[in-house]
Amino acid sequence: MTTTPNLGLPYIDAAQAQKNVTHNEAIRSLDALVQTAIVTRTAATPPAAPADGACYILPTAGTGAWAGATAGTVAGWQDGIWVFYPPKIGWLAWIIDEGMTANWTGTAWQAFSVPSNMAELGINATADPTNKLSVSSSAVLLNNIGNGVQLKLNKRAATDTASVLFQDNFSGRAEFGLTGDDGFHVKVSPNGSAWRESVHIDPSSGIVSFPSGTAGLAPVTTPPATTTTIGGIIVGANLSVAADGTLSATIGNLDGGTAASFFGGTAAIYGGHA
Repeated sequence: MTTTPNLGLPYIDAAQAQKNVTHNEAIRSLDALVQTAIVTRTAATPPAAPADGACYILPTAGTGAWAGATAGTVAGWQDGIWVFYPPKIGWLAWIIDEGMTANWTGTAWQAFSVPSNMAELGINATADPTNKLSVSSSAVLLNNIGNGVQLKLNKRAATDTASVLFQDNFSGRAEFGLTGDDGFHVKVSPNGSAWRESVHIDPSSGIVSFPSGTAGLAPVTTPPATTTTIGGIIVGANLSVAADGTLSATIGNLDGGTAASFFGGTAAIYGGHA
């Protein structure tokens, strides 16, 4: 009589007598090895009164009724006797007392985990070659386990893009990040195809500009002629506001009010007294 190569199930030979015995032995093995549930893998000695069909993983070489079985062996209490199943690489078992799945590596049972290098992963969603990680959820939590947490978006070259895109029914409406260069950009779109840049921060100087302009601020191209100092800050002649809303140098007289004023407030910003 020969057995199957993977689970060691006995074949029924031609013209064999008592075929039911061989068949039942195979069924008994399947009952232990298919959807395997292990009571525990920490018991060093056999339990005194195991339930019929209960299976255990031996943590060390067997003793007592388990004598002769090696560490890692699956021991099943079946029909009033212990039956031993030496594991093979790839076997999986649910460990009841630990609430986890373990797999046999060839040398040990270890906690089964998601592979660390997966081509695609979908969580309640379908991943694809473009969206290799796809998540469909009402919320996503990234919780720190140390002193802080960072979400990092890395790009390979300055001309690439690393950004956060907000969509309405999968059509882009707003985006911020490093889009096409190393400056920080904020863009908006009414339809997903026509985009206007609202904010740009130069990576070298840190200067903020508003390429689409700013509401309520009239473009100023000629700086005032006089200067004054407020709290150690020079305001006046070095101020200019470009047509695109870019504010450069220092704050000064923009509307004909007294020197060092902004919209007419004496030594003030937006009319509030300094």
